[in-house]
Amino acid sequence: MRKIILIGIFLLILIGGIGAINLPVRADELEDINSKLSELTATLQSSEKATATNEKQLTTLTAQLASIKSQVVKIEQDVIQKEKDIKTGEERLISQKKILDERVASFYKQQGKSNDAMLQILVSDNLTKFLKQFTYQQNLLDDDRKTIVRVVLFVKDIEEKKVKLEDEKERLIPIKEKIDEQSVFLEGEVLSAKKYENSIKSEIVSLTAKQQQILSQRLSSLNIPRSAGTSARGCSDDRGIDPGFSPRIAFFTYGAPHRKGLNQYGAWGRAKSGQNEEQILSEYYPGMSLKKDYDQGIQIRTDTGWSGSIEDYVKRIYEVPDSWTDNNLAVLKAQAVAARTYALRSTSNGANTICTTEQCQVFKPDAKGGNWEQAVNATAGWVLLDGGSPGFTQYASTHGGYVINLGKFDGRDGNPGSFSELNDRAYDKESPWFYCDWGSRSEYAKTAWLKSEEVADIFNTLMLVRADSSTAENLYQIDKPNPAGKETWSIDKVKTELRNKGGSPFDSISDISVSADFGAGRSTTITANGQSFNTSEFKDRFNLRAPANLQIVGPLFNVERK
Repeated sequence: MRKIILIGIFLLILIGGIGAINLPVRADELEDINSKLSELTATLQSSEKATATNEKQLTTLTAQLASIKSQVVKIEQDVIQKEKDIKTGEERLISQKKILDERVASFYKQQGKSNDAMLQILVSDNLTKFLKQFTYQQNLLDDDRKTIVRVVLFVKDIEEKKVKLEDEKERLIPIKEKIDEQSVFLEGEVLSAKKYENSIKSEIVSLTAKQQQILSQRLSSLNIPRSAGTSARGCSDDRGIDPGFSPRIAFFTYGAPHRKGLNQYGAWGRAKSGQNEEQILSEYYPGMSLKKDYDQGIQIRTDTGWSGSIEDYVKRIYEVPDSWTDNNLAVLKAQAVAARTYALRSTSNGANTICTTEQCQVFKPDAKGGNWEQAVNATAGWVLLDGGSPGFTQYASTHGGYVINLGKFDGRDGNPGSFSELNDRAYDKESPWFYCDWGSRSEYAKTAWLKSEEVADIFNTLMLVRADSSTAENLYQIDKPNPAGKETWSIDKVKTELRNKGGSPFDSISDISVSADFGAGRSTTITANGQSFNTSEFKDRFNLRAPANLQIVGPLFNVERK
């Protein structure tokens, strides 16, 4: 683009003499990560923006070039007219030259008579007659003098026009050559820009798909629990564990990636605050209506071979702990309605089978019994309808304070203004997965703490990819084989490459912070050593470069430093 702008400036300077021109794991757990562009997709957007700017510049310069061509055509037409005028003038000059010769001879003749007339006045006895003759001769003399001057000026004007015309012709030749040259260049630039953009799109789509596959594989390796009733470890809170080095930095995610529909721990928090099952359901499924007499005889079949009525099926759902009975089974009842509706929707009222894992909802052949069975019986036939049919009642264990599909804070007293307020007021704050770091390393007390230089390296890879997207496949995690089959660059190699491209790499991180949109529940900016980065870009780069299985799993995260 810089080259194109310089060409435009050169053209302006070149035509300055002619006239001024004004240039103007599970699919649902992966939804969050798949809804975001990878680092390479962000590069594509940057490329498209730059290409669009180039094309806009080219369009502008092409229009300016057309204006220049129009002016050149006008000048050429003026030159033709001037040549005609000069030719006509030269033809007139031939006749004027004859007149000039006659007038010059007449002038000298009349001038001689005038001198004789002065002598005759002195000796003439008819003074009046000679005065009249003298006056006539003087008038002829003046007339000849004026004609001579006019012809001389006319000749001078023609000569000046001829000189000016030759000058314009000489100046016009290089301008026309340059216009032709730049026309070809600009056409080539447009084609080149489009070709480049298409090649970048193709490359980035390929790399993005590959990196998203890597991200998905790493994410699935964490075995992120969706159900509150699971015994899976999930993530941990390493803030109280010393890994044996300092300073240390870790990235803590709010909730699990899903964050849609009913928040199981959030529903428990609402129940403990006094809300009943219908209030809870209306908060998480506000666009649906509750029907309390749906057909209880619909038969449900699982893909493992079990079959039975919808009510018998729901009694075998193991999604939330049986001990959550703080408010007359409210949270268990809300979960029972959500599970019943989900099964009816997923099977099209029993026409299809349903899986028995967290991929759908956790089902076991034996009835759960206890408080859960009481909740199922108390809500028998209760189904949430969306447009007359069972609604899509998604749910998950922990939303981290936000229901992403509703775009709202899942807590008390309105939107929080800080991470500390979020931690205090979110309904699901008691979840073990509410605020924690995902993944761990075999060393460093099996925590997710990172050294300052390791975090600096992640920022350096981000800056390097921004500078040159083709380096992306050399920037995967150092402690694993390169998934693209290429060389994985070390921390020092990344610094060197970044410097070679005009960047200033970080050696360590002295200060770091995260800003968030607490209305939408998304981190927006991460600032390190006074330099700010988009958190979506950083998260993808972190998930590709961080060692072991360390991950940031959701859109809302914060940083801890000790």
